[in-house]
Amino acid sequence: MSKIEAIVLNEEDAKTAEAYGADRLELVSAIAEGGLTPSYGTIKQVVKSVQIPVMVMVRPHSYHYNYQQSEWATLLEDIRIIKELGAAGIVFGALTTKNMIDFELLSKVIEEADGLAITFHRAIDEANTLDLYKALCQSSYHVHQILTSGGQSTVPEGLTTLHALIQHASKQLNPPMIMPGAGLNVHNIASVHEVLQAQFYHFGSGIRKEGSFAQAIDVQALSQIKNILS
Repeated sequence: MSKIEAIVLNEEDAKTAEAYGADRLELVSAIAEGGLTPSYGTIKQVVKSVQIPVMVMVRPHSYHYNYQQSEWATLLEDIRIIKELGAAGIVFGALTTKNMIDFELLSKVIEEADGLAITFHRAIDEANTLDLYKALCQSSYHVHQILTSGGQSTVPEGLTTLHALIQHASKQLNPPMIMPGAGLNVHNIASVHEVLQAQFYHFGSGIRKEGSFAQAIDVQALSQIKNILS
């Protein structure tokens, strides 16, 4: 049975998502900017309010995914505190100025996050690699999940690449899990799942009323998705 990761913004979101079928949460702030690191108070309240794992976004700004060394201390301090607050893991991604994965920073993040699960987020979809296979292989022993839309704007558009990535990962030793995310909703998840058979799917606005983060979680849509994946 495939599982659901849901983006949440606060304690109310978290409780609702858990109650109606989410198996894991991604906690973010400033979703209009693509998601930034939430406040420590929000992290603490959300982690305390649910039983399912909470993954916390570590992203200090939305300008780009290339972080200067002057920003590294802030990133690492955030991770240290996130760990202390009891989160299950972090969601992180960093690229060099040439749009390659920033392994120097990633190695420091892995060291600081010791004991936490790590998702490399959709920054990977912007990576200037020959293809996503190379990015996958480069990351395979460093992170637990890769959140990706197959290099396209949405999962349905990147379906062919995602299928190839999942097949490629299945042949590797201890690969990161490929987690499709972006543009998924109750109307397309059945056809997407039929092709991909992924272990986890990532949902954001697709489980919100009117497809908007300004609205509450659509419990009917989330329940339907849970039934489809079950």
